[in-house]
Amino acid sequence: METMLCSIPEAAQALGIGRSKTYQLLEAGKLEAIFIGRRRLVRVASVKAFAEKEGQS
Repeated sequence: METMLCSIPEAAQALGIGRSKTYQLLEAGKLEAIFIGRRRLVRVASVKAFAEKEGQS
């Protein structure tokens, strides 16, 4: 089964950016996240979509 959610540090590492920038992207709505309990997890599909979209700009 493919991973659907990742932690914020994992998303940051996948994009090659810092945690602070990752939080900025989440707040701007450019990355999607959900809460499970108190934990905020990023949708892997949104990380891939962001990387593809920004790579075309």
